[in-house]
Amino acid sequence: MGPREVGGRVGDAVRRRRWRSTLPPCPNVIGARFTAVLPAGAIAAVPPDAAKRLIAEADELLAGHAEYFGVGRDDLADPDWSYDPKTGRRAPRGYAFDVPYRNEDAVGDIKQIWELSRHQHLTVLAAAYAITGNERYAERVAEHLRSWWAANPPLCGVHWISGIELGIRLLSWVWIRRLLDGWPDAATLFEDNPVALNQIWHHQRWLAAFPSRGSSANNHVIAEAAGQFTAASAFGWFPSSARWRAGALRSLERHLRSNTFPSGLNRELATEYHGLVLELGLAAVAEADAAGRPVPASIRLVLLRMTDALAAVVDGRLRPPRQGDADDGHGLVVDGAGTDRWASLLATGDAVFGRLAWWPTVTGTDVRTPLLAALIRPYAKNGTAAAVTRPASRPAHFADAGMTILRGPAGIWCRCDGGPHGFLSIAAHAHADALSVEIRHDGVDVLADPGTFCYHGQPEWRRYFRSTLGHNTLQLDGHDQSVSGGPFLWTRQARSRVLTADTSGASHEGTATWCAEHDGYQRSVHRRRVELTAASRELRVVDEVRGPRRAARLAFHLGPTIAADLVDHRAVLTWSRDGEDRSAVLDLPGQLNWRAHRGESDPPLGWYSPGFGRKEPTTTLVGTGFADDAEEFTTVLRFHG
Repeated sequence: MGPREVGGRVGDAVRRRRWRSTLPPCPNVIGARFTAVLPAGAIAAVPPDAAKRLIAEADELLAGHAEYFGVGRDDLADPDWSYDPKTGRRAPRGYAFDVPYRNEDAVGDIKQIWELSRHQHLTVLAAAYAITGNERYAERVAEHLRSWWAANPPLCGVHWISGIELGIRLLSWVWIRRLLDGWPDAATLFEDNPVALNQIWHHQRWLAAFPSRGSSANNHVIAEAAGQFTAASAFGWFPSSARWRAGALRSLERHLRSNTFPSGLNRELATEYHGLVLELGLAAVAEADAAGRPVPASIRLVLLRMTDALAAVVDGRLRPPRQGDADDGHGLVVDGAGTDRWASLLATGDAVFGRLAWWPTVTGTDVRTPLLAALIRPYAKNGTAAAVTRPASRPAHFADAGMTILRGPAGIWCRCDGGPHGFLSIAAHAHADALSVEIRHDGVDVLADPGTFCYHGQPEWRRYFRSTLGHNTLQLDGHDQSVSGGPFLWTRQARSRVLTADTSGASHEGTATWCAEHDGYQRSVHRRRVELTAASRELRVVDEVRGPRRAARLAFHLGPTIAADLVDHRAVLTWSRDGEDRSAVLDLPGQLNWRAHRGESDPPLGWYSPGFGRKEPTTTLVGTGFADDAEEFTTVLRFHG
């Protein structure tokens, strides 16, 4: 941390101590009215199949059922807001900043506790009311909000610890009020309710006092600013509302730029956080346009570039890379289960910015797109739009992010990682994955990035899923390329650089080539070359270590649907896609001794995490031996059919 950040954190500590004994009352509010309503026709524009999925989800919630991070809950008719269904523990009450929320033995799994209190299940119920007019959905929303407000008074308990939670919760409350606007008791629940006003005011006071700063100014600060701006715009009833709104807008503009590469990719190099930041930014712009408030042109420009970048990196099934941390976090949820998050974002991008000719086709539907599109002014009508140059063809190499996508026939998709380790000094959401590859065939993970699985409470699994051995790359002497100092901290970061990125060959029946190296292994340099030859549907991966002789392990993690028959140095891979059998052959370097691992726990090896809190066994092929100076390890993957 630099001196400025240290000073800011000292100030935060002093403020927390002072707030323990001083809780000012919410200012009196007279004549508050909610005017940030949806335009006429917005709900009617929701596609019927998207509405059907939403209503099915809302009915499950009414019945008390939901699932968070792989753990089912049947208590949502009247939930305990401090209960963790995974461990069975309840978080203690008391002054928020005294709660040891990272201690699972004392609190439970904090992600399980926090997720429900983002109130995104209530935005789903409110959307179901808006579509159907059925007051059962609105009444359940009101019951939950009153219950939560009573159980979580300002500064009491775990829900007043983390700014990202307060920011997303405020965003949910704004959309709940908007979607319940036709309900006769909506004003009674919100603007005419002293308890609601007290909660809204204290949430914003908290965010103004304790912004994420310095080494922690990643996606958290975006959520804080977006939630603060949204609430201060839609609930602008307080003496401080204009100041909070202006400060949040400045923060949002600054941090959207600092969190995003000029190419449009998110600097955390963690794809799901790209999606989260894009959702939050779009929601904030929607609020500004709904209120007729100007936003800096740079905000729309960053969101435009993020959307174009997303369109560029997805595979043929609209799946983006599985890079870095992923915790299934969303900015705004008004859709039912089965709605494709990435298709939804691209559909919104089309509605707001206009799709480019090279964008992939989006066939799915969602509820959120027509609602956001009804509020956001189309970019083409913005005076700055004409000055923006967008890619004339689909980008494949993002030099600033070090990401390269090689594409071949039959849906062959390969991500090559030669970029920075992560964002800011702690690189909180980075993995030790320098020079890793991720290969798919028609959307199926063949050589997979295993994912994230967990953050707190299970340190051995956290270490594994972000380790070098947990990725498709080379490990030397049993060490990670970058050195971890904790679950969200790296004390030494590998530096990578891309040497070659010729992506044109594979699309012209030639060969696309990528080459990069990193210095994470002191005294040695790991260099990797990847070649994709279109005519033979062949990917060749060549690893070279320059430096003294060292013990080496080369790992290839297969996707969970891939069966492998390993004999000596050859693995025959088989899987099925849409009822059709597929296969490939993986020829592995003969200098190494190869073994298949699957679902091992001591230590962890051979796992795939399809989502946060969930893991399933998969096959990992690990070759062990020694790397001599300038010796090459060549791996060849050939697809059949």
